[in-house]
Amino acid sequence: MHVKFYTKPGCSLCDEAEQMMHLIQEDYPLTWTTVNIEEDDAKHEQYVFMIPVIEKDHEVLCSGRIGYADLALLFDSEV
Repeated sequence: MHVKFYTKPGCSLCDEAEQMMHLIQEDYPLTWTTVNIEEDDAKHEQYVFMIPVIEKDHEVLCSGRIGYADLALLFDSEV
């Protein structure tokens, strides 16, 4: 599964979410494109209070405090 990962520099929740994404890669086929919301005014306005945000096909799959279980559920719902 390939997703977009919306983040910004200095975001500790984003750093934690990215660590969980690296961990989940050991068990599930996850890849992502990182998007810094500070480089896109529209995305900044849309996600400034939600980051980190994981989005696929323009649908927010999860946001805020993202843990391993949250990511695993994404793959369970794909089956």
